[in-house]
Amino acid sequence: YDGKCVFCRIARREEPGTALLPCEDEDLVCFRDIKPGAPHHYLVVPVKHMGNCKTLKTEHIPLVKRMMEVGKAVLQKNNFSDLSDVRMGFHWPPFCSIAHLHLHVLAPASQLGFLSRIYYRINSYWFIT
Repeated sequence: YDGKCVFCRIARREEPGTALLPCEDEDLVCFRDIKPGAPHHYLVVPVKHMGNCKTLKTEHIPLVKRMMEVGKAVLQKNNFSDLSDVRMGFHWPPFCSIAHLHLHVLAPASQLGFLSRIYYRINSYWFIT
């Protein structure tokens, strides 16, 4: 836990302005992005403080898979069912604003605006899917 990290505080429910969405995984939390790039834009975040996506190793594959499953489940609970029109990924440092691992879940990807298409561009220098 890092008290200076806003995502750590959100995960511990210490940020009253951020509502957590129902999540089936006790090691993860999910909430809406404060600057949505799509009609559905959620962040899936480990409760335990972890660095950015550059710190991921082979042993983290199950964690990333669970993060993706939580993202899909939250979309479905929010009446979005076309899972072929979803973009999920991580911003690559130094392009991540919070140094706590977080998966962006955006849908429908087909409705991303001009800037969002750049900012969340598939496998770009700054965003990896």
